[in-house]
Amino acid sequence: MTEWALPLVLRLERDDPPLRTDALEAAARAVLLLLTDGRPEWADAIAEWDAHRIRKVIRRARGAHWRRAHDVDGLDVVHRGAQVYVCPPVPVDAWPPDLARLQVGGTNLEPDGPAPPPSGAPLILLSPHAQMSTGKAMAQAGHAAQLGHRALSAAARAAWQAAGFPLAVRDATPAQWAGALDAGAVAVADGGFTEVAPGTVTAAFVPPAVRRSPRARSVDGAAGDDPAGG
Repeated sequence: MTEWALPLVLRLERDDPPLRTDALEAAARAVLLLLTDGRPEWADAIAEWDAHRIRKVIRRARGAHWRRAHDVDGLDVVHRGAQVYVCPPVPVDAWPPDLARLQVGGTNLEPDGPAPPPSGAPLILLSPHAQMSTGKAMAQAGHAAQLGHRALSAAARAAWQAAGFPLAVRDATPAQWAGALDAGAVAVADGGFTEVAPGTVTAAFVPPAVRRSPRARSVDGAAGDDPAGG
């Protein structure tokens, strides 16, 4: 069986890197925008990938390499100071050359101390128990957004899409993480291809209804004030 991966390219200019939080949120939104784009020429690849392992690979580019990446069909997603280019899924052994030459490593960005997440939007939490590079965390945020989107009702998905997929991604404190999982957040168990062991729970999708749950009172707390790093 052919294994597929979703390519995401982070624009990482030497003199003007994005904030880490912006990059994480851009990746999550890019996944959702691709899934719901509706372009018929992408439908088969998306359906094949979405039905199996939802593997994602983050690469970085700047300058001419960033421009050449756009020779591959895809969507350019701008989220505050971050730009992510997302392409339809590709077989893992048949990457387009303009993407295959891009570097996977070197995507680490320093934690930037984001504000508390806005109310009313889904929250993606990154585990305080898994050390991850920024690229790995971007992939996990994308997994959480995708699984969370699946878990919502059709009406909730439509409303979220109509609003432009607002969301927040934050590093969780141990208390926030435990509260989210206890309240029923949608958890991501990693496949273990890179950085963490197979089955490691790396991220969680917390929809607004769960954020408001009494069992999840500790989730919003001071999210972002005590970053777990990675």
